This record gives sequence, C-alpha cells and structure tokens, in this order.
Amino acid sequence: MHRSRVHAILIDTPQDEAAAASAFWSAALGAPARPLPGEPQFVSLHEALPEVGLAIQAVDDAPRMHIDIETDDVDAETARLLALGATQVARWQECRVLRAPGGHLMCVLPVASPPPAVFEAHARIWP
Repeated sequence: MHRSRVHAILIDTPQDEAAAASAFWSAALGAPARPLPGEPQFVSLHEALPEVGLAIQAVDDAPRMHIDIETDDVDAETARLLALGATQVARWQECRVLRAPGGHLMCVLPVASPPPAVFEAHARIWP
C-alpha cells in the first residue's frame, strides 16, 4: 500500500522566456513569483492554487505543462501508473519522468509538500 497526490502543476517554458512567463503568470494569477532556493530553473507561484504548487520551470524544450505527483513510494506509484498505460521517459534525481496516454508528461517524486501534513491530509491510498 502506498499514497500519492498531485503536488504541483508546472508551466514548462523555454529558458530564454522563463522570466517573462514568470512575470506574466504572477500578475495574471495574483500570486507572488519566488525563485526556489538551490533550484534556479524553478520559480514558484506560491498561493496561486491552494494546497497544490504552481511553478514556472525553465526547460531546453518546447513550452508545455506537466503534473508532479508526490508519493511515499516512488517505485510503487511508478509501477501503478505504468500499469495504467504510462511509459517511462527518464529519471531525474529521485524523480521518474513518465508520459501518459495522450502524450502529457508527469513526474513522480518523493513527498515534497511543505509542510508534510499537506500530503498526509490529501494523499490517496492505493493498494
């Protein structure tokens, strides 16, 4: 048995457009844009979505959006999603990058909610 939940929605933006995208989404959503310490490719739009993160991620690829799913068992959650039809694309740090049917990307990562009580309160339990 393991648990998981949507941790964040990321707006993947080409690196040279990330600052403008951060300013736009911050103003559009009324949420302060805050760089994440130690992770310069991310700018958090804290408070834009209650209990779910929203961030701009600078990427070396085309613009898109993807979902981060946090879990207390990365291997089990990855296996569950693969069984549902996802395919694994890559690994990045402790994360697994998957592609869902339809082509959308998602990352499966260890619990990252600040504070962890958010995960405890909102995670679904899977057999």
